Amino acid sequence: MKSLVVITGASSGIGAAAAREFSKAGHPLLLISRRLDRMEDLKLPNTLAKSVDVLDVAGFKAAVAEGETLYGSVDLLINNAGYMNLEHSTQQSPEEWRKQFEVNCIGLLNCTSVIFPSMIARQTGTVINVGSTAGRNIYDNHTAYNGTKHAVHAMSEGLRREGSPHNVRVIVVAPGMVDSELTGGTSNSQILNDREIYRQSIGGALSGEDIARAMLFAFQQPQNICIWELAVAPTKQLT
Repeated sequence: MKSLVVITGASSGIGAAAAREFSKAGHPLLLISRRLDRMEDLKLPNTLAKSVDVLDVAGFKAAVAEGETLYGSVDLLINNAGYMNLEHSTQQSPEEWRKQFEVNCIGLLNCTSVIFPSMIARQTGTVINVGSTAGRNIYDNHTAYNGTKHAVHAMSEGLRREGSPHNVRVIVVAPGMVDSELTGGTSNSQILNDREIYRQSIGGALSGEDIARAMLFAFQQPQNICIWELAVAPTKQLT
């Protein structure tokens, strides 16, 4: 059996697609999300699914311990859990700003803090953080979300520098427009309509499977090769 892969936000979208892709490649999985039924519905072999919020460090630590008891040490952590609510900053509540930063940034650090030290101790391992082209560019009505993804890119570079001397890789996979449930956090119908118009103008968005294949490609490189950042977007998307 191959090494254990942990995926957060695994109940839908990119996370669920990554679960299917890495399972197909022969890896046992620890899947993390609040929606247990959606993860169990994937029906993947050698998979432990746990209903855990990424803000619950103790719950995540217990899930990792259970997964490692079953399948051995974590060789790959995919920090995919995310939340997006697109809105003009003057129209959005501080609670919504906070939620985006908590899930996208604090959640990432929480999960990494549980697994990263053991990777460093073993002198091997990989962390893939799901960034975004919104972490490279600025988009209208994305102010808080842009901030979280710029933070993900910056934190990933800091973690990469910490892990590098210990043969631990930190990779950012930065998707452009992707069809997923992430837009479900946005209630502004005009913003969603404008997004759909743009989506159609570029010939459609990518799928979760497209991003999952990029993740698998980056992970399957020899351990002495670290792809620092892999930006993946529709060919007609300009920024």
